[in-house]
Amino acid sequence: MTVFNIAQKKLSPERLFMGSVLLVNGGNYLYNLVLGRLLGPEAFADAALMVTLLLVLSFVGMTFQLTTAKFAVLFSHDQWQAFQQIMYRYALIIGCFAGALLVFFAGELQVVFNTATPSMFIIFGLGVPLYFLMSVNRGSYQGRQLFTKLSITYQTEMWSRLLLTLALLFVAPMHPSLLVALGIAFSCLFGLIPSDIKNLQWHQTKHLTPENLELVSRFIVLTACYELTQIMINNSDILLVKHFFDPTEAGLYASLALIGRVVYFVAWMFVMLLLPAVVQKHKDGEATTPVLFKYVGYVSLLSTTIVMASYLFPETIIELLFGEDYIDMAGLLWQYALATSLFAISNIFAYYFLSLDQYVPVILSGVLGVSQIILIVYFHDSLLEVVQAQIIAMVALLITQLIYFAKKTL
Repeated sequence: MTVFNIAQKKLSPERLFMGSVLLVNGGNYLYNLVLGRLLGPEAFADAALMVTLLLVLSFVGMTFQLTTAKFAVLFSHDQWQAFQQIMYRYALIIGCFAGALLVFFAGELQVVFNTATPSMFIIFGLGVPLYFLMSVNRGSYQGRQLFTKLSITYQTEMWSRLLLTLALLFVAPMHPSLLVALGIAFSCLFGLIPSDIKNLQWHQTKHLTPENLELVSRFIVLTACYELTQIMINNSDILLVKHFFDPTEAGLYASLALIGRVVYFVAWMFVMLLLPAVVQKHKDGEATTPVLFKYVGYVSLLSTTIVMASYLFPETIIELLFGEDYIDMAGLLWQYALATSLFAISNIFAYYFLSLDQYVPVILSGVLGVSQIILIVYFHDSLLEVVQAQIIAMVALLITQLIYFAKKTL
C-alpha cells in the first residue's frame, strides 16, 4: 500500500469533519477572546449577548438541520426531493417571521437586556432567514454523510464572522455591538457556501406521501421541543445574568461561560456524527448502543480533563485567554465547567434516543430546563449561586437520563 493510500485512508471524511469542528471551535473561541480583550467586560456583555441570541434562535435552526439529516438517511429519489423543497421553503418563511419579530421588538429587547442600542437587534434580525436556510443545507450534507461539504460550510461561516467583525472594529466608527451584529449577519450568507439552495422552490413540484408527511411532522415537533429545552438549559443563565446583574458583572460571567462551555461545543461534534450513524444502524437492524457508548466515552474523557484543568489552573487559564480584567471569575471556573460537562454527557444520551424517536428524554430535559430557570430566578444573590443552581439541575438531568437508559436497555 502506497503512502498516499495510507494517508487517504487515515483522512476519512469523518476525521476530516472532526478536525474541522475543532478548528471552527478554535476560531469561535479566538473571535470571543479577541472581542473580550478589545472591548472590556461592559462592552463585551453586549457582544456576547448577540452570540447568545444566535444560540437561542438555533433551537429552530437545529430543528431544521436534524430533521433534514434524519430523513436524508430514510428518504430517496422523489420523496427526498419533495422533502427538501418543503424544508427550504418553511425555513425561509419561519426565518423571515422570526427576523421580523426581532426588528419590531428591538426597543423592548434593549430595555430587557440593558444594551447600548436597539439597532443591534435590527441588524441581527436581518440575518436570521439566512441562518435557517443554512441549517437545512447543513442537515442535507450531514444526513448524506457528505462531511467534506459540511465542514466547508462551518469554515466559511466561522472565518467570515471572525475576519469581517475584526475588520469592522478597526475601521468602522460605530458602536461595537452593531459591528458584531453585522459580522454575524454576513457570516450566515457565507455559511451557505457550498449550497443546495437550488432546491428552494415556492411551488411544490413533488409531494410526500401521507405516511412520510406524518413521520416528518412528528419528528419536527419532537426535535423542536428538545432543542427548545437545550436552549433553555444552555443559554438561560447568560440571559438571566444580563437581566439581574450590572453590565460589568454580566461581561465577567460571559467570559466564564465561554471558557466553561468548551466541552459542550466539542461534544456537539460527536452529536453530528452520532445521529446519522444511529439512524442508519437502526434502519439496517443493527445494534445502536455501541455507537452511544463510544461517544459517551469520548465526551466523558474530554469533560474530566477540562474540569481538572479548570480546578488546578483557573487563574492561569483566565489570564491567558481574557486577561487580568476577568480574573475575579477564577474561583467559579471549575464549577461552571462541571455543570457544562454534566449537560454535555446527558445530551449524548438524549440525542441517541431522539434518533430512535423516543419521547421521554425530551420531557425530562424540558422539566429540568425549566427547573434551572426557576432556580436562577430565585437564587441569584451572587454569580456563585447562579453557577451552583446549574450544577444541581444538571446532576438531576444526568441521573434521570441514566435511569431511563437503564430501563430501556436492561
